Amino acid sequence: MFKVILGAAAGVALTASAVVAQEKMRISLQLPLKSHLGQNLLLFEKEVEARTDGAIDVEIYDSATLYKDKEVPAAVGSGAIEAGVASLTRYVGDAPVVDVFYMPFLLNNEEKVRAAVAEGSEVRETIEAEIEKTGGQVLYWQAYGGAIMLSNGGAIRTPADMEGKKVRVFGKTLGDFVTASGGAPTLISGSEQYLAYQRGTVDVGMTGVSGVKSRKLWEVMDTITVTNHADIEFVVVVNNEWWNGLSDDIRGHITEAAAVAQASVRNKMASIEAEAYAAAKENGMNIVELTDDELAQWKAVAQPVYDAYLAASGEAGQTVLNAAGSN
Repeated sequence: MFKVILGAAAGVALTASAVVAQEKMRISLQLPLKSHLGQNLLLFEKEVEARTDGAIDVEIYDSATLYKDKEVPAAVGSGAIEAGVASLTRYVGDAPVVDVFYMPFLLNNEEKVRAAVAEGSEVRETIEAEIEKTGGQVLYWQAYGGAIMLSNGGAIRTPADMEGKKVRVFGKTLGDFVTASGGAPTLISGSEQYLAYQRGTVDVGMTGVSGVKSRKLWEVMDTITVTNHADIEFVVVVNNEWWNGLSDDIRGHITEAAAVAQASVRNKMASIEAEAYAAAKENGMNIVELTDDELAQWKAVAQPVYDAYLAASGEAGQTVLNAAGSN
């Protein structure tokens, strides 16, 4: 009897030890869980918890319930949260080089984007090294698609249509592009853009078409202009100290899960965008494609954006710009 009791006690102790050993991985996301980035995080959660046998408990806080997009880099870097999803351009203050993805019309097709974000590419390695200096490191990249413009009452077809208009942007370089095109940029987080359009805070919006669907932006805007003037990338970033405190075995399992999630979202991006365009059209939005002449007019005003990028990012910026342009 005594041995049985001891065995039971030992079992309780082991159970308690297992509970204590479980490590929480909280992830902040500005988008709704139903968005494709939210669904991708659910895949990541499933993969992590299966591969680690539950040793890592992933908790996703969507719709900016913990932190807005612009707050994620500091929250992760300081260790206030273990991980977060942020638009790549949110790191531009500490790492100006990241905005190579927002150079007007540079990475404007899937082949160029895939080459730039590939593991081991000069573009990706340079950017990740700069981000790591902020206290957080990139676990994996989440594709979000090409940038579009939103408007009411007519399309934004040329820079002349942008003249004097207030434009929602989500990064400095996009703001520089708006300024070069004659508009007035206003930095607004993704979670706040619906209200900004509804209240008329801005006249024009920039986002990815998948965001139009997940946020039902057709309720507040009626026209999409397909400019594809930038490639929107999000990154899942983990706190350096938290990450380095995990065992090699656990880090390996999480890295494997990240690779699965990263490939999944990248491979689905074309169909995600196609479904979003279809949903926007079904909900009454006008989808406007630009002519070659109209695209040429946008490209003609973009040179100051490249000049400003190189001035801010220096040698690293020139390196990734050359690498991206050679793809």
